[in-house]
Amino acid sequence: MSRPVIGITSGGRSEEYIQSRHYREFYSTPAPYVDAVRRAGGAALLIPPGEAWEDVLPLLDGVVVTGGTDIDPAEYGGDRGNGHILPADIERDASELSLVRHLLEERERPLLCICRGLQVLNVAAGGTLHEHIPDIQDEDIHRDEAGLWAMQEVHVEADSLIAEVMGATRLRTSSGHHQAIKALGDGLRVVAAAADGIIEAVEMSGHPWLAAVQWHPEVTAAEDSSQQALFDALVAKAGEYGDCHRG
Repeated sequence: MSRPVIGITSGGRSEEYIQSRHYREFYSTPAPYVDAVRRAGGAALLIPPGEAWEDVLPLLDGVVVTGGTDIDPAEYGGDRGNGHILPADIERDASELSLVRHLLEERERPLLCICRGLQVLNVAAGGTLHEHIPDIQDEDIHRDEAGLWAMQEVHVEADSLIAEVMGATRLRTSSGHHQAIKALGDGLRVVAAAADGIIEAVEMSGHPWLAAVQWHPEVTAAEDSSQQALFDALVAKAGEYGDCHRG
């Protein structure tokens, strides 16, 4: 029996994941995403920005949209002049937004969206973003002093897919985001929030399996079975999709 194939979107060529004396641009993905998919029994296939995802999609049983740099505010009518916006990768924005819009219209393949991925989902569904959380909150609990990972508690709605999958309604999550959902996209439902009210997860009714989280489950998945459970459930649903569509 073949493993379900999970497409994982990669960073854009301008995102600085790695350094080299020989090359200046890269398409790369942090290994923990791939590790979590493999632990769940899936096979990972990286989708770099600019790839004709229409040609790759028939190979995929599920999709993970990963974290990364900020979306160009022009995509949601935001403020490009905000000095805290990270440099956008236009190629990545175009690829991921078009892919996610297709998956929302298709409503077949299971989809897990993580951090930037949640924001891509929201913008693809017509929503908007807060460009910088400290602009709207007195205290930023979503990053540490260096702008890196912070462990924060998230409350999850008991009747949500995420609570069912993770087996809990209160979670300790690895957080590192400075942006958040402002206006919610069409058809999305808020299912988790942080102590300051920032939206931390959304789902979509009528979709066979869609979970979008603002935190980074891949960071702690190797040690935290509840975070790994998101990838386990995605791959399990992807296996059902593959069995149904590939025979």
